[in-house]
Amino acid sequence: MLAFKDPWVLLFIAVVPLIILFAWIRRRDSTFLISSQDLLEGIKPTLRLRFSRYLILFRAGAVILFIFALARPQVVLEGSKTVSEGVDIVLALDTSTSMLAEDFRIGARRVNRFDVVKDVVKEFIRKRKDDRVALVAFAARAYTVCPLTTDYSWLIENLDRVRVGMIEDATAIGSAIATSVNRLKNSKTKSRVVILLTDGVNNAGTISPIVAAEAAKAFKIKVYAICVGSKGLVPYPLKDMYGRTVYRNIPIEMDEAVLKRIAEITGAKYYLASDTETLRKIYDEINKLEKSNIEHFGYREYEELFYYFLIPALFILALEILLANTLLMRIP
Repeated sequence: MLAFKDPWVLLFIAVVPLIILFAWIRRRDSTFLISSQDLLEGIKPTLRLRFSRYLILFRAGAVILFIFALARPQVVLEGSKTVSEGVDIVLALDTSTSMLAEDFRIGARRVNRFDVVKDVVKEFIRKRKDDRVALVAFAARAYTVCPLTTDYSWLIENLDRVRVGMIEDATAIGSAIATSVNRLKNSKTKSRVVILLTDGVNNAGTISPIVAAEAAKAFKIKVYAICVGSKGLVPYPLKDMYGRTVYRNIPIEMDEAVLKRIAEITGAKYYLASDTETLRKIYDEINKLEKSNIEHFGYREYEELFYYFLIPALFILALEILLANTLLMRIP
């Protein structure tokens, strides 16, 4: 496909007719005065004389070619424009200390909730192809770890930096939803989703989870709520007086009713993940969300074509100068 880098330069072509007109007017002024027209009777203009009248067209053609060369014509050698299906996703992860409860297993090994969540979320991110994903961490307050991106390696690097205890302890579910909505509200993508994962009860922040859910609904953003953990007593690691890790079975309260209401308001779903495999299945199900078309532009490589105009222009100009000063020389 031929295109011009500086197409505005082509406007100067409109000046070329004025150059031709000016040259013809000037040529009419360059004449011999004779006493009688009878002296020229029977004399016919030669072919050389007739040709010399149109010599100005050589100059005009050269100028036009120079203008095309200055406009930098180019052809695209390689470029890509693909239309694919994608969705904008914010992963909101609870980093409160209750996520250290070790009621999950990977194989025969007992692990805490947060480590399992990070592993499953990494798998979810690696399966992305055309989706933009952001990461929000929350406890007593929420903050954006990574904005919307398709650089999944960088996203996973940021996820590795997230840990329990990096934010003052509490659970601000409303703030987490509000922060996630703020990342998505200006997105033009048809499908915009928040995947909220928590194991606690909203007990911090100034924004109610229900009010935040209503805000998400206003922006047509779905909030998929995942409550992670087992009901009842769960093993929780503590330090004894000698600094050794000991486990104590403690109850961790979960507010499923609020999470169900959040999902219901935004037209999404609520899930309870009490084991590792269920959590994986939940993210796999969310993976089948509604998609929308996204245009991606790859790199483009151009070939400059100005010399196809510049070389003929120089040749025509040289030919015009040569003819004007030899075979087609006019006196005066």
